[in-house]
Amino acid sequence: MILANVWVYALTNGRTYTRISKIPPRETALVLGTSPKMKSGLSNPYFTSRMDATALLYHHGKIKKIIVSGEKSPGYDEPFAMKNYLVYQEGVPERIIIEDPKGFKTQASISNCKNIYQQNDVIIVSQGFHNLRALFYARNNDMNALGFDAQDVLSNQSYYRNQSREFLARVLAVVYYVFGIERKG
Repeated sequence: MILANVWVYALTNGRTYTRISKIPPRETALVLGTSPKMKSGLSNPYFTSRMDATALLYHHGKIKKIIVSGEKSPGYDEPFAMKNYLVYQEGVPERIIIEDPKGFKTQASISNCKNIYQQNDVIIVSQGFHNLRALFYARNNDMNALGFDAQDVLSNQSYYRNQSREFLARVLAVVYYVFGIERKG
């Protein structure tokens, strides 16, 4: 399990950025979905942080198009929520945003970006702990992807939960790669 995580880190080292001035421009940003609201009904800080990071990329001329990828099911639509937030809260033109409603999992979002939307040179937007795994999937899809790390949410509970979850998710990503498994959702 540790070796799988080391492999993911090694393959993605130097491909994530936290400063807008340092990240090279790309044609497209791929924004990975998360719920816009927490269970309490309050705004999800992971969601708003990802939208802020995406808008920053756009307003600094680092991207020209945006793919918002997430889950869409009856009564729940992450891509629509992301698009609306970017347009009405962040001032991003609606015409440059593409909704990917089949991004149920990170691997599916990356695959859709490459195979459905024909995008290869992208900036993936998520929190840093998530971007490493996303970049691993992108690399294994022969994509020229970079990661732009949205600000993380600083809470002990969420930090340990996210790190534990990602530790295991990276192991799964390596297993999927080694055995050629592609999850569709």
